Formats: sequence, C-alpha cells, structure tokens
Amino acid sequence: MKTVDKILHTIKREGALTAKQLAAKFEMTAMGARLHLQSLESDGLLHSYDVKVKVGRPTRHWALTDAGHNYFADRHSELTVQIIEAVEHIYGSEGIHQIAQRRGITMLEHYQQVLAQHNSLEEKLRELVRLRDQEGHMAELEKTEKGFTLTENHCPICKAALQCPSFCESELNVFNTLLGDLCKIERQEHIIEGHRRCAYSILPV
Repeated sequence: MKTVDKILHTIKREGALTAKQLAAKFEMTAMGARLHLQSLESDGLLHSYDVKVKVGRPTRHWALTDAGHNYFADRHSELTVQIIEAVEHIYGSEGIHQIAQRRGITMLEHYQQVLAQHNSLEEKLRELVRLRDQEGHMAELEKTEKGFTLTENHCPICKAALQCPSFCESELNVFNTLLGDLCKIERQEHIIEGHRRCAYSILPV
C-alpha cells in the first residue's frame, strides 16, 4: 500500500490527525508527512484546520473531505442503488423491506455459525469485529470501564442505506439477536446521520 493510501486509511480509522502524529506512525519526518498531507489536500481528499493549545502556536489537524470519504466507497454502490430503485418501482416499499430482511437473516445465520465457537461476550465481540472488518467496515473494539465500544469507521453499504434505511435497522437487529442475551447494545453514532463513523455502546447484563 502506498504511503498516501496508508495516511488516508489511518485518518479514516482514527479521525483527524496532525503531521507529527502521522510521522510517528509511519517513521518519517514531520516535514515529509506534511508534504503528503498538503498534496492530499490539493487533491481535495483532505482539509486542514487549526486547534488552539494552551502554550504555543495552534496545531494543524487534517481530516477527510467528502471526496476523501468517497475514496473508500464501495465500487458497486451505484449499481446497488439502481437495483434498489428498480425493486421499489416494481414491488413497492414492501419489496425493499423483504430484501433487507432476507439480507439480515443471511448475515445472522453466518455470524451465528462462527460465533458459536466462542463462549464469553468479549470473545464473541472480537470475532464479530473480525468478520465486520473483513466485510469492509473498518471495525474496531475498545474495552471501556462499563463494557465495550464497537466502532465501524466505514460503511460499504452507505449509499444503499441512504436509499433504504431498513438495511441499517436489520444490521442492528442482527447484533441484538446475536448478543442480546449477554449485553445491551445501543447505536450512539451513525454515518448516515452525518457522523464520522458508526459506534455502538455494548454493556454486559
């Protein structure tokens, strides 16, 4: 993977970063990181803003633009949206709902088969994160004082979900069916509502 791609992937996963932070991650000089960042800004994939600090000059942070987020878009998203529109035209909203339900059932069956090999909530969550990451969600799991936070820094079905919110509803239903006996799951951030990522609070019961 090229350095610029690594930079874009890192900012996608972690949010806005400084040139100094990226330099430390990729073992390069801050000037070298800044040149990459400025080039990506010129390409319209990043934008920069300054954050005031208590002492010294403000620190410059770099974040993805809309074009930067679209850099990660599913290559087949436009075709998916066209298919959804065609189904809705022929079968109406009920047809779309049935597609979302069928997708959720297929996903649930696959996840259940894999997670059945694990016992504890944490083991199941880590396996779920691995599966979601393989599917392109850039998923991560963080342990908190009260439980866990599952974050998905990318949504490969974002355009389809904007067209048909039932896809997102079915995914949350899958999570609850999979783990609802072990924990309480709440979605706290949602990409299609304008957040940078999807984030789920997971509290053991």
